[in-house]
Amino acid sequence: QFLGSTEVEQPKGTEVVRDAVRKLKFARHIKKSEGQKTPKVELQISIYGVKILDPKTKEVQHNCQLHRISFCADDKTDKRIFTFICKDSESNKHLCYVFDSEKCAEEITLTIGQAFDLAYRKFLESGGKDVETRKQIAGLQKRIQELETENTELKSKVQDLENQLRITQVHASPAGSVTPKSPSTDIFDMVPFSPISPQSSTPTRNGTQPPPVPSRSTEIKRDLFGAEPFDPFSCGAGDFPPDIQSKLDEMQEGFKMGLTLEGTVFCLDPLDSRC
Repeated sequence: QFLGSTEVEQPKGTEVVRDAVRKLKFARHIKKSEGQKTPKVELQISIYGVKILDPKTKEVQHNCQLHRISFCADDKTDKRIFTFICKDSESNKHLCYVFDSEKCAEEITLTIGQAFDLAYRKFLESGGKDVETRKQIAGLQKRIQELETENTELKSKVQDLENQLRITQVHASPAGSVTPKSPSTDIFDMVPFSPISPQSSTPTRNGTQPPPVPSRSTEIKRDLFGAEPFDPFSCGAGDFPPDIQSKLDEMQEGFKMGLTLEGTVFCLDPLDSRC
């Protein structure tokens, strides 16, 4: 059970932790009388420090680095209580953490002492480089967190400025007015031609009006010379005399059966370009 933490004036000393234990025990009695329970925590002890976690969610509540722990002791009069003093990384204040461990306070205190011994051996083996590296990493992580907070604040300010600019533009422009969009031009300063877009009545830059596009009629199809194509088989029965119409019908029936005209040669002479 985690009784809590309280600020102390000195980084070590038996009387210092004894006063902290009495203070937090008194606070626990008051909370119990109000119906509040003492929270349970889980401790992870390693050569890097002591982590105080929530036993259910495993969320880290406090991370006390080992090089910041200056004193650790268990209460000889109460085998359930043990404490340690750690210097806070943000406020640089010394905090005394007090726990109720159900008669295993001495074992936990010895475990923290073993962590100090192992950390000191590793410090000697690495020549102090490992501790300095951890300090640099911790400083960089803190700086990254500060930059992320600053970045979030700047993004919020930029968003507020964009919203104010939109509101200003809406109030400045008259209601219902639409600014005409000028057509885009190509590299020759010409308006690109689009067969799908409707014909524009705007004159070109030299002052002349472009020629109108002839409308296409979908009702009558004409050939290259403007003449209507002739199809003798699509004409009505009254357009030719009966004898000629009978011949045409006979020829049409023969064409349907795959017959051809014998001795007839169809030749398209080249057209005279002078005509």
